[in-house]
Amino acid sequence: LPYPRINLFLVNSKMAASIVRHWRLLQQNVVVFRRIVPGRRTLLSAAYIDSQKWEERERDPQNLAQLAALMDKTYERKLPVSSLTISRFVDNISSREEIDQAEYYIYKFRHSPNCWYLKEWTIHSWIRQCIKYGAEDKALYTLKNKVQYGIFPNHFTFNLLLDSFIVKDNYEDAVSVVTEIMLQESFDKLSTQLLSLYALYTWLATKSELKWEQEKNLGASLLLTGLKQENTVGFSSQLYGLALLGKVELGKGLRAVYHQMPLMWTPGYLNRALKVMEKVSSLSGDTKLCKEALGILETVLDTASSLRAKQEPPKDTSEEKQEPPKEASEKKPLPEDEDEDEETELPRLPEYLTRFKELYSKLQSLDKVESENLLSLSTHLVKEKLPASEAEDIAKYEQDLKVWEQERAGLIVREKEMREKAKQELEARQAAKASV
Repeated sequence: LPYPRINLFLVNSKMAASIVRHWRLLQQNVVVFRRIVPGRRTLLSAAYIDSQKWEERERDPQNLAQLAALMDKTYERKLPVSSLTISRFVDNISSREEIDQAEYYIYKFRHSPNCWYLKEWTIHSWIRQCIKYGAEDKALYTLKNKVQYGIFPNHFTFNLLLDSFIVKDNYEDAVSVVTEIMLQESFDKLSTQLLSLYALYTWLATKSELKWEQEKNLGASLLLTGLKQENTVGFSSQLYGLALLGKVELGKGLRAVYHQMPLMWTPGYLNRALKVMEKVSSLSGDTKLCKEALGILETVLDTASSLRAKQEPPKDTSEEKQEPPKEASEKKPLPEDEDEDEETELPRLPEYLTRFKELYSKLQSLDKVESENLLSLSTHLVKEKLPASEAEDIAKYEQDLKVWEQERAGLIVREKEMREKAKQELEARQAAKASV
């Protein structure tokens, strides 16, 4: 914020001092100020993101230096570190610097024999600590590299991280979180669907061009989220997503679409987009398709058809130009089924374009084309449905906290029993040695 300009004759006055004092206070609280400025979005309620219930858990204070030394010694002896130990380390983070230390030990734990036992509450604690100490980028890094760190959050934890980026207007990283939700197929909860749709359409509103990898991730995210919504936003998201995936299918091949993605490996994504148009045109009620999504599909079909027409060589049937038939040994090997599938879509582009125009006209005649943009519609949907879904999420979260605490208490009891047993065995061995 710019420093206030004060007239010279007010410099020594109480009024000037008051102005400066209030302005400094405003600068110190600029983050809070921005959260309440009209137009700045914080989607989740204060009750949802409140950490009070989490902080009220029974504490287990630990010295991180001692815990780190214990884990180092355990790994040096080729022994596994317990899930309880790594949980204690994460829970006792108290600074940004300790986030980096915790990241190292989470990585080490993931590559240890106990890697399958990283607890859900530890993952939740890790994300909360990263948000608390301004290390959302670190949380996102471990999320993207989930195989290396074992970070697979539940939907509530995903929502907290997603909202933290939305609050900061960091939609680039918010969309990255949505991509990870898509890859983990975690769109089951309505709250996650709503936050994801809002983040996707806010980010898309600022982009004029996309890389094909972005088109693939966005297409899959929109499609899978849209399949969960039986309304205008849901069907329009399906159409938008299928159009982007169809574009990738035409340009990069079918394998580029489904490789390491939770998507079908059968060709015809543009055909599926047209089927969405057919379905909406046959629905009763006020469900429509957004003009914005229809425009994306039309652009994909027009552009692909034009490029194909330019690249297609003119047919030459003259006998002089015809090559003699090749011997069987000289013939090219037949393409694999996958490549054949990829080729089948190109000749169908004229048919797709014709069907699109017919269906578009039908939708218009039925008044099923929505002129309002998808960002505005998704914002309305968030305001309408998010509060009720939040209440359900919070109730489930409070139940999870109780389950986590019971499991943690059980692990502590088991740890004490094992230590006591190990102590008794050591004493027995020492006694046996002394008696010899």
